[in-house]
Amino acid sequence: MPSILIIDDDNAVRSATKIALDANGFDVVAVADGQSGINAIKDTQFDAIIVDLFMPGMDGLETTKAIRKLSPSIPIIAASGFMFGGSCPEMPNFQAMAAEAGALFTLYKPFRPKELLQAVQKALGVAV
Repeated sequence: MPSILIIDDDNAVRSATKIALDANGFDVVAVADGQSGINAIKDTQFDAIIVDLFMPGMDGLETTKAIRKLSPSIPIIAASGFMFGGSCPEMPNFQAMAAEAGALFTLYKPFRPKELLQAVQKALGVAV
C-alpha cells in the first residue's frame, strides 16, 4: 500500500485529504507544518508527498526544496488555494515556482476527492 505524506497547516484540508486517501487504500501521515514534514521524511519512506504552498513559518516552496535535498526522486504534489497560472498579471505564477522548487504536479484548492486521487495516481505512475 503506497505511503503518502500530507503537509498542510489547515486542519480541515489536512483531515479531509487524509480521509479521502485512507478510503482509497493509502497509508497516510499528515502533519501541520514544513518542519514536521521534513522530520517525518527523515524517519519514514514515503511514495509521494502533498505540500501546501502557503503555510506560516517554512512555506511550501521552502519545504519542497528541503524535501528535494533529502529525497530527490520522491514525487511532490503542490497544493494551493491561490490560482497557479497567469490568471492575474500581478500575481506570481505559483505553478512555475512550485515546479522550479521540485513539485511535479499541482492541485488547486478546494479540490474534489477524484482530483486528489488522480493527482496521487499520476505522481505514483499509476494509470488513471
